[in-house]
Amino acid sequence: MSHMTLTATVPREFVHRAAVAETFLTGWRQTGPDQFTLFGQWPRAHQLHVSPDRSAYEPLLVAETVRQCGALLAHAEYDAPLDHCFVLQELQFTTHPEHLAVGAVPAEPTLDVTVVDVRRRAGRPIAFAYDTAVRIGGERVATAHLAVSWTSESVYRRLRGGRTPENISALPLPPGLPATEVGRTLPADVVLAQPERPDRWQLRVDTAHPVFFDHPLDHIPGMLLLEAARQAARVRAADPGSGASFHATFHKYAELDRPVWIEATDGKGSDLQLVGRQGESTVFECAVDAAAR
Repeated sequence: MSHMTLTATVPREFVHRAAVAETFLTGWRQTGPDQFTLFGQWPRAHQLHVSPDRSAYEPLLVAETVRQCGALLAHAEYDAPLDHCFVLQELQFTTHPEHLAVGAVPAEPTLDVTVVDVRRRAGRPIAFAYDTAVRIGGERVATAHLAVSWTSESVYRRLRGGRTPENISALPLPPGLPATEVGRTLPADVVLAQPERPDRWQLRVDTAHPVFFDHPLDHIPGMLLLEAARQAARVRAADPGSGASFHATFHKYAELDRPVWIEATDGKGSDLQLVGRQGESTVFECAVDAAAR
């Protein structure tokens, strides 16, 4: 029998995914103190993460892949138990769309990760930040910086005041923007409602969505908020090109059973500034570089 080299995904539990199809990492190795190289594979077609004409990978695929890196390393290298709950605190990334074309075979990115600012309690890591360089075929296609923390399920439940996926329901979906206006094909992938006034949209939260809610959650996930920023940037764009650079900060949990409003203003320089508000609270902020619009 001849030798075969086989490719499989990492355990889906390590990246907090229920579906193997949404698991984009295939392996990892340590290369130095707090330094790692991770390997992935990106599909040539995907409901969200590949452009509607299947010509290009979407920047949020980079964000999701880098997010998975942090979860995997926390569990596999920094002793985070599998039942611990994670909080995404900050996500900043820049992509180079000219290097994100879909080719004749699935892309296999290499991700070089340096973990920094490890925080410990009683000697065990409870949080870290990490910097990532993403390459495909030797070309640097993106860089990213993320900060995450994790806590035991019992502590998390106390923080959440008893809220669980079983006892919290999302609001009814308001009518969405036209899918083509936000760079999507399917109306089900539109996360912004028809606006009551310019530059302010209610977030549409569909807990049956197979990507954003790959598994039941008791809050709105950060990747859905990022998609809202991406879609708002598309609405504001004169040129509907792919997004390039995002810097998001997540301030508190966005609850499923209360409306979230996404508001857009011009930020510093050429940035578009997006803010997600729930009641009187700011739940997240995201600056989108002009090149992303």
